Amino acid sequence: MTGPREPRAMTRGYAWLVFALSFGLLLSDYMSRQVLNAVFPLLKAEWLLSDSQLGSLSGIVALMVGVLTFPLSLLADRWGRVRSLVLAAVVWSLATLGCAVAADYGQMFLGRFMVGVGEAAYGSVGIAVVLSVFPVGLRATLSGAFIAGGAFGSVLGVSIGGVLAGHLGWRWTFGVMGLLGLVLAAVYGVVVTERKLASAGIGPASAPGAEGSMRTLLPRLFSSVSVLCAYVGSGLQMFIAMALLAWMPSFLDRYYGMAPAKAGLAAGVFALITGIGMVGGGLVSDRLGRRSPHLKWTVAIVCSVGSLILLTGGFQLPPGAAQLALVGVGTLLSNATAGPAAAMVVSLTPTAVAATAMATLTLANSLLGLAPGPAVTGLLADRMGLDAALCVVPLVSIVAGLAFALGRRHYDRGLVSATAGPFRKSEVRT
Repeated sequence: MTGPREPRAMTRGYAWLVFALSFGLLLSDYMSRQVLNAVFPLLKAEWLLSDSQLGSLSGIVALMVGVLTFPLSLLADRWGRVRSLVLAAVVWSLATLGCAVAADYGQMFLGRFMVGVGEAAYGSVGIAVVLSVFPVGLRATLSGAFIAGGAFGSVLGVSIGGVLAGHLGWRWTFGVMGLLGLVLAAVYGVVVTERKLASAGIGPASAPGAEGSMRTLLPRLFSSVSVLCAYVGSGLQMFIAMALLAWMPSFLDRYYGMAPAKAGLAAGVFALITGIGMVGGGLVSDRLGRRSPHLKWTVAIVCSVGSLILLTGGFQLPPGAAQLALVGVGTLLSNATAGPAAAMVVSLTPTAVAATAMATLTLANSLLGLAPGPAVTGLLADRMGLDAALCVVPLVSIVAGLAFALGRRHYDRGLVSATAGPFRKSEVRT
């Protein structure tokens, strides 16, 4: 398994253009995914949907992303990354247009299903293209910026979606998002080509024996208690963050009497706070981790416990400024564990499987958090009301915090396990 190749004949301007277009498609990805949350109240009123049904329309996208990320990423490496990115954008954009003309819940569910299929591999393939056209020294910065794009896209999807829904109705809201994705896909396909990227050493994977090597390397993804705890803790905290992102517009609509447009804008602020927390958690973790790698686990534990206390307390308060303030701070901490968890996974896996380890973390986030978070919250809301459901959801942090604490306890043993076998100790980063 060969290491990453340095870019060769690639001008700085063109590299940044690739980044800008890839980032634009990432925004479109998350806008198409999250715009649904802004129109929950309108769909519920028009089709008389239950909260469980609304939650399933959000969760099915994340479920398909989690299930299909691996196979579609492997296919993209062999078929061509640019072609795969363009096709993915066309699929999720057409599916979003399909949502605009859906006549009932079943048709909307099918449209959302296809949105998930289209978006499944974009994150992994898109960041692979971006990182391949820049020097190694910029990769950490670009990775952080690219990941943060998901939060910004969510903000735009909820905020702009709420405004469009208030003025044009929910059908045109989906229509605008779908058309935007098609335009960006067309521009990307014209400007970014396989031929130009080939000059940077990027192309379909063709190394002989790659499949056999992967069978040997895959067990390294689950080689210790600590790395398993990092996967579980990260996914469970993602459960809370995604539940809040999906249901905050409806919460503001029902308990604060906000119109869809205003609720979407206000919920967008909470989505932005989530993104800031992700960046901040990573920065604090890196800074403290220079003194002791164990402190990265401590950061994750503190964020889990903090989000539990603040969100549970906040949603028990009556509507008002105090409630919004506590929920806002809790939202800041709810997914601040993403950066520390990623750092733990990297430190506990050999360099040879680092990329696959991150894909496994993405899978855990999807199956434990992104997919069930909105759906389970909807089920609870049908039985006890949305406000009560949002009081219960933060309890997931108890399990997440225990997972991080267990991972911290076994961290040294996990590092030893990561160095065992055919890998050199230098391949493991602490």
